[in-house]
Amino acid sequence: MDDFYRDYILDHYRSPRNFGTLEQPDAAAEDVNPLCGDQIRVELKLDDGKISDVRFSGKGCAISQASTSMLLETVKGMKLTEVAQLPKDAVLENVGIGISPTRMKCAMLGLRVLKSAAIGRLADWPDEE
Repeated sequence: MDDFYRDYILDHYRSPRNFGTLEQPDAAAEDVNPLCGDQIRVELKLDDGKISDVRFSGKGCAISQASTSMLLETVKGMKLTEVAQLPKDAVLENVGIGISPTRMKCAMLGLRVLKSAAIGRLADWPDEE
């Protein structure tokens, strides 16, 4: 079973989904993992407080890029309030294999950036649901 998930991770790394940029995003955030140099930027398009489109850009290891690609496939249509509360299990279930403690920061970088974009937007417009 681990071979399936390794292949799935490599597929998302080599052909990431939702990779690129959005014209005039409604929210965006970026961050870096200083331990290994992974970089992620997430941009959101919103419609009535829900994510209508999402893109990411960046560079880094297969785990950071693939986990971000997988995560962003699952958030379209979600409310910002839901995204802001996503647990790390949302990433770990997508990845499907055990992540060592040293690679956990790589796997969680996309989630951290996505939540930062969502929370930043909610902070600017606290009445938005």
